[in-house]
Amino acid sequence: MADIVIHDATVLTVDDRNRLYERGTVVVEDGRISDVRRTRDGDADGSADRVVDGAGTVVMPGLVNAHTHLELTPLLGAFSELGVTEMLATMTALYGRLGDGDFDYLARAGYELAALNFLVGGVTTVNSMDVDPREGAETFGDAGLRGFFGPTITDLFWDVPVAEQFARAEAFVEEYHGAYDGRIRATICPHDDWSCTRDLWERVAELAESYPDVLVHTHLLELAESDAMARANGAADSLSLLDDVGLLDDRLVAAHFRIGDDDDVRRTAAADASVVHCPSVFCYWNPDADARWTPVPALRRAGVDVGLGVDDHYWHDSYDLFGEARQTRLAAHLERGAGQFGSTELVRMLTIDGARALGVGDEIGSLEPGKRADLLVLDVEKPKFTPLTNVPAQVVNNATRADVETVVVDGEMLMRDGRVQTMDVEAVRERATAAVERFDAETEWDVGPGGADPPGAATLARQLPKRGPTRLLGRLAVQSLRDASPF
Repeated sequence: MADIVIHDATVLTVDDRNRLYERGTVVVEDGRISDVRRTRDGDADGSADRVVDGAGTVVMPGLVNAHTHLELTPLLGAFSELGVTEMLATMTALYGRLGDGDFDYLARAGYELAALNFLVGGVTTVNSMDVDPREGAETFGDAGLRGFFGPTITDLFWDVPVAEQFARAEAFVEEYHGAYDGRIRATICPHDDWSCTRDLWERVAELAESYPDVLVHTHLLELAESDAMARANGAADSLSLLDDVGLLDDRLVAAHFRIGDDDDVRRTAAADASVVHCPSVFCYWNPDADARWTPVPALRRAGVDVGLGVDDHYWHDSYDLFGEARQTRLAAHLERGAGQFGSTELVRMLTIDGARALGVGDEIGSLEPGKRADLLVLDVEKPKFTPLTNVPAQVVNNATRADVETVVVDGEMLMRDGRVQTMDVEAVRERATAAVERFDAETEWDVGPGGADPPGAATLARQLPKRGPTRLLGRLAVQSLRDASPF
């Protein structure tokens, strides 16, 4: 007997043929999809633990948030009105104190709040890089969600001893990779290509060699400083450095790729590495108006799997992954002219391409027999969806997280008809509110309904890491002089 039958729905399969059933049925057995087809007479009366009338809904694969950070989720709205320099300085100070364990209570509440908000928004899989993601792995695992997690590693950003960071990363892999029936997986997370030395990258490569089925997740070609730091590390550019140490391969998940050029695209495709595009965070916090925009169309033409991510959702005040698809289109059209993406392409980036970027496209990301049953149900019986024409366009241009009514992961209903089944919604909200109140009381921040006022410059200077950033800025300054020298 089937576990779940959803009948008479509009079914957006996102399979290799992008099939769409105007009146379709999805059958789930033992955590997997057993059938996807046109609805037959009798489906509504079939034997299943849960029979769902899908009339007025769209059923599609669960969304994949392929790059994000979660610990500071309760501070949504706290950074919105800051200048980019002030925002980066305050974030650096906060991350340093997270590394020291000062805000564990805020991080715990953050993981709960993030899990809840992504669940109700149809995000069934996340890929998160954080300071200490143990709480995240357990929170998402307990909520029934799917997640990739790894602790950040960097030697030019924090003052945490490198040996301690690697010990923490290895222990995390040992404890959490494959946990919660395989829904939780570990990743190895060198933070970026502008705050890591060659020595650190070489140690990352050694760690990755010990765990050949674990992804390497990093920020790559995000800033102009990326290639400059690679030159300071004795390489021609960022991709050359990763290639030198043996990390430019099919296990690499590279967030942003914002300044990548045609040669970077070619080499990334040849290595079968993946990219995650996070448009909203850079539309909101663009540090350089003259910088190139992420070459997503070129990456896709070259055959690179490009997923979408919300990145630091508390920087731009949105959990909405549907919005990232729309922003992807708008930002690319503003930079390169109209016609860069079709709607079906963007649906694929939200789902199957994100899954492929994380190496699990054979398990999730589309509605096909044999795949894990990760799916969502959108309520489209609303005026804004009337008439329901061009469903892919409606999904990426019109749908929001508020339209999600049911979420299934591994065949388990985590939310049905708008009611979360695996988390206590009010308790999560109360703990998040209490965490922010405690944060406000313990720090010189002032976070309230009218906005947020971070500590003054003198206080902030005392909270910033000292050794790491000083070395980082020194290396970049020396490399700048070398680049400018005619000799």
